Amino acid sequence: MTDDAIVSGRSDTAAPARGLSDEERLAQLGYTQVLARRMSAFSNYAVSFTIISVLSGCMTLYLFGMTTGGPAVITWGWVAVGLMTLFVGLSMAEICSAYPTSAGLYFWAHRLAPERSAAAWAWFTGWFNVLGQVAVTAGIDFGAASFLGAYLNLQFGWEVTPGRTIVLFAAILLLHGLLNTFGVRMVGLLNSVSVWWHVVGVVVIVGVLAVVPDHHRSASYVFTEFVNETGWSSGVYVVLLGLLMAQYTFTGYDASAHMTEETHDASTAGPKGIVRSIWTSWVAGFVLLLGFTFAIQSYEGARTSPTGVPPAQILLDALGATTGKLLLLVIIGAQLFCGMASVTANSRMIYAFSRDGALPLSRVWHTVSPRTRTPVAAVWLAAGAALVLGLPYLINVTAYAAVTSIAVIGLYIAYVIPTLLRLRKGEAFERGPWHLGRWSRVVGLVSVVWVGVITVLFMLPQLAPVTWENFNYAPLAVLVVLGFAAGWWRVSARHWFLNPEHPRHAGRGKGVG
Repeated sequence: MTDDAIVSGRSDTAAPARGLSDEERLAQLGYTQVLARRMSAFSNYAVSFTIISVLSGCMTLYLFGMTTGGPAVITWGWVAVGLMTLFVGLSMAEICSAYPTSAGLYFWAHRLAPERSAAAWAWFTGWFNVLGQVAVTAGIDFGAASFLGAYLNLQFGWEVTPGRTIVLFAAILLLHGLLNTFGVRMVGLLNSVSVWWHVVGVVVIVGVLAVVPDHHRSASYVFTEFVNETGWSSGVYVVLLGLLMAQYTFTGYDASAHMTEETHDASTAGPKGIVRSIWTSWVAGFVLLLGFTFAIQSYEGARTSPTGVPPAQILLDALGATTGKLLLLVIIGAQLFCGMASVTANSRMIYAFSRDGALPLSRVWHTVSPRTRTPVAAVWLAAGAALVLGLPYLINVTAYAAVTSIAVIGLYIAYVIPTLLRLRKGEAFERGPWHLGRWSRVVGLVSVVWVGVITVLFMLPQLAPVTWENFNYAPLAVLVVLGFAAGWWRVSARHWFLNPEHPRHAGRGKGVG
């Protein structure tokens, strides 16, 4: 296709205008409407809520939380991280309202940066966003594979090995790729169903855990018990590492921005989707974590469960085999919903970034199916790249924690760069219909400081002593992607990326991308 993107010159004259249709606003931003605009505000919110998925993130990293701080950090870490994430999300939502396009974060960076360096800011923001999106997809579907393996072990005696977990991981990615290719309308319906699956699932699981077990942990245990199985002697360091469980769960809500070109009333629906998905997940996750932690019958038994999945063991110990396995299926269902939505959002980011020529073989990745009007090639790149990122699990015991660290680092750097640039822009920033008013600067400053802290924190070693079998390879993955992006920028991309005057973009038109 030649008209699905308009690589364009940078202009700040196209401020958000009241009374424009979604298509007119998109054209004002420099892009032609190509994707089908089918989504309601609720559907937009549903995608982000589904990707955050407290039944995925909280559950798949529960073992990490049990060894890295224990109940106290699981509980209070969730409260603190949820609050800080809300600040980050509010800052993003304000910018999303001004620039509702599936390009999302890198487009925002381009429009908010000083003109001479705008393309560079956009380039690196986009690459961090791609890295984080792929890692989130890998983390979600790998977690689903682990839980599915645990269920198969409990129900059929199926032995769980790293190789078999990778096979399940690949099968789940294949399923999500097929759904996003052939079941586009079904994906939209399932995203809406997913919200209620998560809400009802949390209520049912917590309700049963509260009523059925004969024994519950004390409030003192849940809120103050500290456990350190990391090998590190510093309690402060362990507490900070333990925040990964909550911070990884609070990822993926940029999906509401990436889906704006498919959403009605995008300038308000997109930002509301971001903020609502965070605070509703914050509440639901807190209830879920309390339910599981109060219901622990044997801490050591859950932590060393032969299934490798402590939440499954907690359900079995507290509720018995039949009820425990049924509720485990509820969790697995939520995780499958989550992974499906993540592939959807990831593919839209890949589509947008490649229509501006920023990925190798961009002409392939930004093609759109004439039948479904969705970026099918981008769907399969998202699934394939996620599989590659999870393969080190075959040789590295901390691979899952590393993947989740990569997701947090990649996404949150991309999340905060536009906020930093918006702070530098000051009153020159043209607000959309949804904004923070006089609180913009305070909220933005808190967001930038918080992301700076977690970016450093989650690159640090998680277990001691550090060996080749347990080292945190997040810094290596980040450096490889950053090095590739920097090299390509230096050699070639700085001459043509978002530069309409370059011959590469001849005949594509001129707008304000």
